[in-house]
Amino acid sequence: MNLATDPPEPNFVALRIELSRLRHDHKLTYDSMAELSGVSRRTLISIETGQSNGSLESWYYISKALKVELSELLKALDK
Repeated sequence: MNLATDPPEPNFVALRIELSRLRHDHKLTYDSMAELSGVSRRTLISIETGQSNGSLESWYYISKALKVELSELLKALDK
């Protein structure tokens, strides 16, 4: 691998922080977020605590529940 041309690692910590911030800004509990998104409470907690990075499908439904474009939410990976 050429380190000069390798892309940086995705910043999943920044993505989790952004999810937590948006969820709190919308005053959503894990239960209400699960209801709005269809993503289980357990999965939401696993994502926010770093036990899981979540699936693309989960992130898609999370973004819809938060009323943000998926691309905007995923920009946090580049921070």
